This record gives sequence, structure tokens and C-alpha cells, in this order.
Amino acid sequence: MELKFDISKTYALALEGGGARGAYQIGAYEALTEAGVKVNAAAGTSVGALNGAMIAMNNLSIAKELWHNMRFSRVMDVDDDQMRSLMTGRLLDLNIKNARTKIKKVVKEGGFDVTPLKNLIRDTLDCESIRNSDIRLFICTHSITDRKGIELEAKNLDDESLRDMLLASAYFPAFKHEEIGGKMYTDGGISNVLPLSPLVSRGYKNIIAIRLYGLGVEKRVRLPKGTTVTEIAPHRDLGNMLNFDTEPCRKNYTLGYFDAKRMLYGLYGENYYIDRTLSEEAAYNILLEVAKSRMNGDYSLRELHTEVAKFCKESGSRGDYYDVLIAFMEKSAERLKINQMEIYSDIALLAKIGLK
Repeated sequence: MELKFDISKTYALALEGGGARGAYQIGAYEALTEAGVKVNAAAGTSVGALNGAMIAMNNLSIAKELWHNMRFSRVMDVDDDQMRSLMTGRLLDLNIKNARTKIKKVVKEGGFDVTPLKNLIRDTLDCESIRNSDIRLFICTHSITDRKGIELEAKNLDDESLRDMLLASAYFPAFKHEEIGGKMYTDGGISNVLPLSPLVSRGYKNIIAIRLYGLGVEKRVRLPKGTTVTEIAPHRDLGNMLNFDTEPCRKNYTLGYFDAKRMLYGLYGENYYIDRTLSEEAAYNILLEVAKSRMNGDYSLRELHTEVAKFCKESGSRGDYYDVLIAFMEKSAERLKINQMEIYSDIALLAKIGLK
């Protein structure tokens, strides 16, 4: 594969908020690291701020371990089995009496107790390493008391304040809120879910935004001349933002990794990752062969062209013949249940679906 992304430049990361979907960002960051992408800043909202803190520590293994072994009870004071039953709709597996008691307690206290998240921040993050990192960290939260969004830089905060502001940024509406320094805060997504502004206002020109499509307000940011924002974004639903179960977090991590590869190497496909080796002419000829296989008896060139045009319309693709071929390959591969989390050359995938 040929790298299609300019790694001679240095980039700043904008890490969107999105709760349990955050595993996606660290998976994407692993792919960026493997490709040699240099990062000198990260701005994060909510889970994006927590991920940014781990990125600033320059220790990918810690972030990877955390997301690969995530559980509900590492974030909230809950029973993992009960939460898993709720998230998957297996209500018959619930102890109804215990569940009702827990729900009443959560409602009475104003949300889920996030003491486990506090402990996770304390035990996982090295505040001194974050402050002294060559990757500057910016944290976005929202002050309920002051009725405004707040942007903070990690290097200006002492250990306690840094941990507090990371927690404040991640105060999802379903979490129990407590005063911090005499003020009330809530999830930074309330005013700035995709934190481009801390980076743009400080003159960063090359930005990679890792999207989660979390709830919140996308703050309008005017990009100065010469500023570019490259997105890494999921093509499929990342699931419930409170689903901190191990399996979905691992899946989202893997998805982030391959979606970043899609951006870095210019891979084709929506649900598959396809490295292009075929020309437009070769793609058209393959479509002609497919058209022949769909027709009975003799056929004219005109009829073949008509069949290809019909097939193009059926594929839903508005691109060129190669795009139509990709759409056909993906539908065929899905029908055959071919593994999606792998990079294929177009020729290799054609062989897997029975075409050469």
C-alpha cells in the first residue's frame, strides 16, 4: 500500500466527545502512530479530553489496555451484568427487584455515581507527564455556574485541578454532578463537542479531527487561510454512548484503527477496506463480464452497455466505473460474510467473491 497522507507535517488532534465510543479514537491514534504521523497538540471534549490526556502521556499501551479491558464498573458504580442486560435488551436476565432499587437510587442522586471514573483518572494518568509533554493538551468543559464553555491548557493546571477538569469535561448528563472548586460543571459537549477552536485560535494549521458523532453543539469555527481539517470518521453506528462493555469497546477500537488506515492510504469502500490496483478500464471490463453472467443467451454490445448502466443504477454509486465495481464487491462480500476488518487489494477481494 502507498501512503497518501503527508507525514512530513506535524498535526494537532481534535478529539470529539462521545462517551463509550471513545475507544474509536485510540484505535485511530494507533494507526496514525504506526504510519509515523507526528502530533504536537490534542484538544479534547469529554471522553476526547481523557483520550487526549493519555495521548499526551506518549504511552499508547496504557490507553490500549484501558479500552480493551473497559467495563461499565470502571466508569460508574453499577453492576456489569445488569448494565449489559439493559444495553442488549435482555430484560429477562435482570433481577427486577435489584434493578428497580438501583434505578431509584440513580434518579434520587441525580445520575450515575462516577466515583470509579474519578479513581480511573487518578490511577491511570500521570499529571506531570501530561504537563511536560511535547504534545500540548487542551480541555473543553462547560461551567454551569458561569453559563459558558471553558477551554483550559493542561500545563497551567496542578495535579488536582487537571484531574478535576478532565472529570468536569466528561460529566455526561446521565452522571451525578458534584461541585468542583465551588462551581458546577457539565459535559463539554454542551457548548463545544468537536474542539477545533482551542487549536485554531492558537494557530495550528494542520488538524486531524477524530469524530464520534456524540451529542452536543458543534461550535462554529472560522478556519483561517492555510488551515486544513482532515477527518477520520465512522461509516457505521458506534453504539450507545453509555455502553462501556468490553466487546463493543474493542469493536470500536478496531473500527477506528481501520478507518484511520482508510484515510492514510486512500482506501476504497464503505464497510470494507480496499486498496486500489485496477484502472478504470479494467474495472469496466470486469463489470462487462458481470453483465454477461447476468444475461441469458446471445447479447449485443449495446445490450451489454444497457446492462452495465442498469447495474450502475442498482449499485447506488454516483461515481465512476471503479466505484460501481467497489459497490458490487462490497455487496457480494457482505453476502458471503467475508471478514470486514482486514485490508484487501481489489484483486484479492475479487478472488474471494469468485471473480478474477
